[in-house]
Amino acid sequence: MARIAVIGAGAGAMAAAARLAVAGHRVAVYERTETYGGAVHRFERDGFGFDTGPGLLTLPAVWRDLFIKTGKKPLESVVELVQVDPSSRHVFTDGTEVSLPNASRAGVVAALDEALGAGAGARWGDFLVRAREAWDRTRRPLLEEPLWPNWQVLEREPYPAVPHKRLLRTRRAVTLAEIGAWELRDPRLADLLYGHALTYGVDPGTAPAAAAVLPYMEHAFGTWYVRGGLRELARAVYERCVERKVEFHFGAEVTGVLEKDGRAAGLELSDGTLVEADLVVGTGPWRLRGLVTGRELYGPADVPPDAEDLHPGRVVVCLALRGAREPDTAHRTVVYGPDPEGELDLFRHGGTPEPTIRIDRPDDPALRPDAEHESMVLTATVPCGRGHDWGTQAVVDAFADKMVTAAERALPGLGERVLWREVRTPVHTERETGAEGGAVPPPSLAGGEGTLHPSNSTAVPGLFTAGGWSHPGGGLAHAGMSGALVAGLIVEGPDFRGSQ
Repeated sequence: MARIAVIGAGAGAMAAAARLAVAGHRVAVYERTETYGGAVHRFERDGFGFDTGPGLLTLPAVWRDLFIKTGKKPLESVVELVQVDPSSRHVFTDGTEVSLPNASRAGVVAALDEALGAGAGARWGDFLVRAREAWDRTRRPLLEEPLWPNWQVLEREPYPAVPHKRLLRTRRAVTLAEIGAWELRDPRLADLLYGHALTYGVDPGTAPAAAAVLPYMEHAFGTWYVRGGLRELARAVYERCVERKVEFHFGAEVTGVLEKDGRAAGLELSDGTLVEADLVVGTGPWRLRGLVTGRELYGPADVPPDAEDLHPGRVVVCLALRGAREPDTAHRTVVYGPDPEGELDLFRHGGTPEPTIRIDRPDDPALRPDAEHESMVLTATVPCGRGHDWGTQAVVDAFADKMVTAAERALPGLGERVLWREVRTPVHTERETGAEGGAVPPPSLAGGEGTLHPSNSTAVPGLFTAGGWSHPGGGLAHAGMSGALVAGLIVEGPDFRGSQ
C-alpha cells in the first residue's frame, strides 16, 4: 500500500484518487481553494444557480465506469442523468434556425434538409460517417491508452477527406475550415461544424480535420444534463472519494514537490508543512514544472507542455431572469456571430469580435427560486492570458453587453427580463483552477496541427499528472479518462496498456 499525494481536487484528480483508493492505496488530496471540482463550478445567489463550467455532458460512460469500478452504487443512483432533446437549437447569421434531435442521424438529416434546403442533411450525414472513421482510428490511442512513446504517428491525419478538385489540382481537406468549405459547402453547415470546435476552445481555421470527432461524439453518444447542474457530478465524485477514505485538505497550496533518491517523495505546502508520500499525482504539467526544482519533467522526445495562456478561455454571463421558462424550450441554443472569418481572429490576432455564444436554459427547479423565474447562462470562447485585460470592469461589461445582444437574436426581449447578472471571465477561471491566464484546455486531437498533451507519466520517477492539461486533454469526459490512465499506470505499472 503506497502513500499517494494528489495536487488539486479537479475532476481528473478526483477520478484518479477514487480509483487509487479502491486499489488499496492511502490517498490524500491537497487543494489550494476551499472546494473541489476545479472548472466544474457553480455560482449561486438569491435562489438562482448557474453552472459556470461545462453545462452539458458527453460520453457519460466515462463516469459510469468510474462508479462501477469504485463502489456498489452506480452513477445513476447518486445523480440524475437526463438526455436533452433537442440536443441543441442553432440560430444562424441569416436568421435560419434549426433544432437538432439528440443522437439520431436520421432525425438530424431530416431537420437540416427542412431548415437549410434539400441536400444539406445528406452532406452533414455523410460528414458524420467520415467523422466516425476518424473516431474509430483515434479512440484508443487518444482516449483509452497511455500516450504512445512514438506519439509522432498520431500526427498522421485520420480523417478520410473527400478529394476536392480545383482547376488542375486535387486536394483533400486537412483542417476543419477546409471541410466546411469543400465538403459541407454551405456556410450554415460550416458554422455548425465550427461551433463544436469553439465549444472546446479549438480554432476551426487551424484545427486538423480529425477535430471532426468533436461533433461526432455528441451525435453518437448523445448530450446529457445532470439534474441540479454539472456541479452535482463533481459532488458525487467527491463523495465517492470520501467513501473510499480519500483525505481532502482544502486551503492547502502546494509550493513544491519533494524528491528523495531521485524520486518524487512528497509535497511542500505554502505554510511550510512537508507531506511525505511514495507517489505524487500532479496538476497541469506547465504549472507542475515550477514545483520541481532542477529537473526537467519531460525528455526531448516527449510532448512538451504548452504555455497554458496560449489557449483561449471563456466568458460566462449568468442571468437571473423574471418570468417563467417557456415550455418546450431547447436546453442549449447556439447563436452564431455575424463574421465567422473575423471570429477566427480570436485565435490569430487576439481580437474580440461579435461572438458566437451558447445559451443554456436548464429546465431545473433546483436552479431557480420558483416557477416564475429562470436561470440562464451565456458562454463565449475568448482569448485570454497575455495582452488581454479581463480584469478591467469596463472591458468585461462591454463584452457581456455584446453577448446579451447576440442572445436577443434568439430570444427577443431578453434584456427586459434581466433582474441582475454575474459575469465570469478568465480571471475567475484562473482563480478557481490555477490555469495561467484562465485558459481552458482543449482535447487531444490527431493530425498535423492537432493538439497533443504531455504523457501522464513524467521523467521524475513516482510523479504523474492527471487532468485536462495532460493526456488526453480537456473536456469533462477527457479529464475522467486521464484519471483512469494515471490509476492504471500506478496500479499496473509501466506495462499498462489502457482502459478496457
